[in-house]
Amino acid sequence: MDRVVYERMSALEEEHWWFAARRDLIQAILNQTIPDQGAPRILEAGCGTGGNLKLLESFGSVDAFEFDAAARDIAITKSDLPIAPGSLPNDIPFSERSYDIICLFDVLEHIEDDQATLTALASRLASGGRIIITVPAFPALWSRHDERHHHFRRYTRRSLEAVAKSAALRIDQDGYYNTILLPLAVATRAFNGLLKRDVADEAMPGPLVNKSLYKIFSTERHLIGRLRMPFGLSFFAILQLK
Repeated sequence: MDRVVYERMSALEEEHWWFAARRDLIQAILNQTIPDQGAPRILEAGCGTGGNLKLLESFGSVDAFEFDAAARDIAITKSDLPIAPGSLPNDIPFSERSYDIICLFDVLEHIEDDQATLTALASRLASGGRIIITVPAFPALWSRHDERHHHFRRYTRRSLEAVAKSAALRIDQDGYYNTILLPLAVATRAFNGLLKRDVADEAMPGPLVNKSLYKIFSTERHLIGRLRMPFGLSFFAILQLK
């Protein structure tokens, strides 16, 4: 991604409604995936500026890597973890280690060869290990936002399942999310497109709007594992070896 995007991400990810609510959903997924006992070995592949590392450390021992040097420096400062340089699919560090949980939070859409990426990460799973993925959903929702963030694609359940299958993985659990706010997001992006306005939709809104959007999005954490939504701006999947 562009350097300005990383700088904006670092400044916003503690309080911006989207980052904060997504952490709540990730926590809900991890609560259902990780047993109460034991400390799993966790790898975050493409940790960006480190906004999820504190959460992951509350569940187990964490390794992380990041391709972009500027983002990696921010993550090291933020987490005090030795974030390694690395890239997907061919330069994954910590070659001597295997992991119980591998996390790809809005990363796979940035990788041109997603099949090779999942294959490489699958080879690093410990027995019974899982890969947890979040990705943007539905190609029809493609927008300037995807172009700004250098996405190669958006996914559906079927398309992600096909890539996982080709990497000898199966979907153990999945679901669309950021469903309630989908109509608002579609309308906002359509309006900006009609006016040909290049607006960064990750910019920090006013405090009242930010708090309201956070509460709306965050409520969806209660649906994880209970109700599968038929659509949403994003999609999550928990993958296991076949």
